[in-house]
Amino acid sequence: MGMGDEFPIAICGGKAKAAIKTPQELQQYGEKWGIDASQYIDLSRLCAKIDNTAIQDGYSLYHHTFMFTKQGGWAIIQQGMNGQEKNARRYQWLSRDNLDLTCEPHTGITCDERNDVLNLIARESEGTRNSAVDFVKEDPDTMVKTWHTITLAMPERHYISPVDVNEQRLFKMFRVMHESQPESFKDLIQIKGVGPKTVSALALISELVYKKPPSFQDPARFSFAHGGKDGHPFPVQKKTYEQSIEFLKVCIDKAKLGDRDKLDAFKRLSTL
Repeated sequence: MGMGDEFPIAICGGKAKAAIKTPQELQQYGEKWGIDASQYIDLSRLCAKIDNTAIQDGYSLYHHTFMFTKQGGWAIIQQGMNGQEKNARRYQWLSRDNLDLTCEPHTGITCDERNDVLNLIARESEGTRNSAVDFVKEDPDTMVKTWHTITLAMPERHYISPVDVNEQRLFKMFRVMHESQPESFKDLIQIKGVGPKTVSALALISELVYKKPPSFQDPARFSFAHGGKDGHPFPVQKKTYEQSIEFLKVCIDKAKLGDRDKLDAFKRLSTL
């Protein structure tokens, strides 16, 4: 959906099936505005891959929204659901100078629950990311031998164990990754077929062989969610919702704004 000439912002994607249509919608706006949308399509896929694979926190993405302007600014909002806990987690991305997409790239991750997670985009996981790239440059036969050595005598790991892995598929991915010759962790996770289990195996190899353990610090911060209209992750808490609106009204009223700006702000708030 577009916001007209006054607000030249394209808003693409959405929930469930709408999220799958994001690349087509990005392409349509690129053609409409006469700009190359391929960079945004790549960003859309990469950010989704990172939040589903490089951060293994138990939340599966079901909502993906990509916004961008003619001037090149962009933002991504994704939401994942934990089926067991019945709660959600939101991932927020915003374009900025010198953004490293694989090292603490989010402007925020919010959730009411925080746990130990396999976090390969933490700054502390830089050694793990580099080791993974180094490992896939080894001969595939050597990679397989390394994995067999690990599984024979490795200590128990809560983020992955041999029974979690389909070795036949993992060894096939070892060869695919080697033949792709990725130069960076960003290149590595974009290889087709590289998913959470493959990345977990690479993290384990990095920890036990290269002595570069990954981070398990949850990047999420407290959520200010008021609930969803569909009841997920929980029904809208109307009282809390109204209190938040009143609080924002007080903030606007105390702000040093001109009367006209203040009136416009109130109108926008009432619309929300």
